[in-house]
Amino acid sequence: MSKHIKVSNSTGERFCSVFKRCGGCQLDKTYTEQLEWKQAKADRMLSKFCKVDPIIGMECPYNYRNKIQTVYKLNSSGQIISGVFQSSTKGLTAIEDCMLEDIRAHKIVKTLKSLMKDFKILPYDLSSGRGLLKHTLIRTSDKTGQVMLVLVTAGPVFPAKHNFVNALLARHPEITTIVQNICTNTTPLTLGTRNIVMYGKGYIEDELCGCKFRISPASFYQVNPSQTEKLYTIAVDSAGIKEGTRVIDAYCGTGTIGMICAANGAEVVGVELNKAACRDAADNAKRNGIDNIRFFNADAAEFMKEIANDGMSCDVLVMDPPRAGATQDFINAAGKLAPEKIIYVSCKIETLERDLKMFRRQGYRIDKIQPVDMFPHTTGIENVTLLTKK
Repeated sequence: MSKHIKVSNSTGERFCSVFKRCGGCQLDKTYTEQLEWKQAKADRMLSKFCKVDPIIGMECPYNYRNKIQTVYKLNSSGQIISGVFQSSTKGLTAIEDCMLEDIRAHKIVKTLKSLMKDFKILPYDLSSGRGLLKHTLIRTSDKTGQVMLVLVTAGPVFPAKHNFVNALLARHPEITTIVQNICTNTTPLTLGTRNIVMYGKGYIEDELCGCKFRISPASFYQVNPSQTEKLYTIAVDSAGIKEGTRVIDAYCGTGTIGMICAANGAEVVGVELNKAACRDAADNAKRNGIDNIRFFNADAAEFMKEIANDGMSCDVLVMDPPRAGATQDFINAAGKLAPEKIIYVSCKIETLERDLKMFRRQGYRIDKIQPVDMFPHTTGIENVTLLTKK
């Protein structure tokens, strides 16, 4: 364990000494206390709709994040240090380890700093605009063992890149692909539109609920796969998916929930506004041999209004919106489409509370609310909610 992370001899609980400066964790409590805090918040905000089920926690709430972003800079001694970017100060909080991130990533970052020094590759400086490496993105899969390293650079020229890659792979043969992403904008921790595959296929694969998913550098994918399986299983079970169930998967992203419904026999239509995610979704369905799902690149609210006007309907609407929740337009369109069941997967409890009030006015009752702790040591609470047409 690093100097930042301390372990209780009696309970095995871990505590981080840079908790306040880093900001990655928001709850400096034992894990039992965290679950109690989250359950109390869910009860306080959502029990007016129906009884809130006990929150589902993790067996081991550490090192669960499969997506790790790291920034680099030169310190006052000219040494390369790494850590977490702070949006409030536009600075870096130096850390050597993190109890949330995949352990493999820490070792790769340590090697990168050594190789950057050897190959004279400087970290990008936001104020001066000098330097090459803006940040790194590491994505991992426990199920397949695959590891992707994305080197985000300010320009396309990467000095001695073949030697650099060979030196890195010699020390980390677990890396299955390396991608250089060229990002010319000045916004921190963003990706550019151009990727150069330096090694491997340019993507990794993960398995979830029996389906295989391709993960590219910019793909949206849940960061806690073990809890995601629990979350999606609850969602599909709550929907009562069986052979021939007609499902619309709104905000479908790369098609994860919709594909799991389709694998259980449902006829699924996925709707996603992001064109790249929609392409990934179609590719994932083909990769898994699932042909009872179709994807449309469209605004979900407009799509549902159109098909409702055409006299079409569905049995189940699955929705997994961003943190901002659903729009009034979307909820109105859902009311017009009038599915028998709505499965609302929410990553922000405040917007879920707001939206459930609007769904009640559309004639829906709330039958089940299941909190899942997707992000231990943070204040985030994921919920699966079952709504039924009155």
